Amino acid sequence: MKIVKFIFSLLFGLMFINAGLSKFFNYMPMPELTPEQMEIFAAMEKLKWITPLAGLVEIIGGLLFIFPRTRALGAIVILPVMVGIVVHNYTFEPSGLAIALPLLLINIWMIIDNRAKFQHLLDKN
Repeated sequence: MKIVKFIFSLLFGLMFINAGLSKFFNYMPMPELTPEQMEIFAAMEKLKWITPLAGLVEIIGGLLFIFPRTRALGAIVILPVMVGIVVHNYTFEPSGLAIALPLLLINIWMIIDNRAKFQHLLDKN
């Protein structure tokens, strides 16, 4: 089971590193956008800091996710981005859920698997 977890974590992390780098270097092709999606991307372009921030979070979260020692932190760092991806796909491109939902499940699996590391944050002192 340890090797399966490592393989899923490695692939998950590399996918987010790739997505983050693409936000800086624009090398991944974009699918054809709907008018609603074009409005969203136009708004994001006006906020010049949002795309680089998302890319940086994806790169850092992806790197943290790969290594067992930092995987719990990486899973928490990536979670808001992952939720945004799922909600965006659900709203605008349901076919993307075929990739987004399994990635969300992997993210949740790693959070649950590392719950002992988070437990003290939830304990009453």
